[in-house]
Amino acid sequence: MRFLAMIRLKEDPNLVPGEQLMRDMTALLEDMTREGTMIRTAPLRPTAEGARVRQRHGEVFVSDGPFVETKEVVGGYAILEAQTIQDALELTKRFLSIHGDEWDIEIEVRPLGGPERGAGV
Repeated sequence: MRFLAMIRLKEDPNLVPGEQLMRDMTALLEDMTREGTMIRTAPLRPTAEGARVRQRHGEVFVSDGPFVETKEVVGGYAILEAQTIQDALELTKRFLSIHGDEWDIEIEVRPLGGPERGAGV
């Protein structure tokens, strides 16, 4: 079964991953890819480079970033392969465990749906 992990954090241009975190992240992602539990992952560019499209009562609105009213943003994502949500949560905890105290991160994990739940992405 496949799960989407949405990595939420406070957008702070001054908070950048250090060398040790990058080494640890590279090693973890290589391990998870080899295990077959990491299907795809990527960081997202800052909200200043994005836009939101919203429909209200049939009218479409576009708002350019940055989104100052937002306290937390999705800063990245991962598509995980796991037998159960508990297994996906354990994979997520592995990701969180390599971050230092300066990081305030929340990850929402949800099963991917569809007619072929868990099949191909």
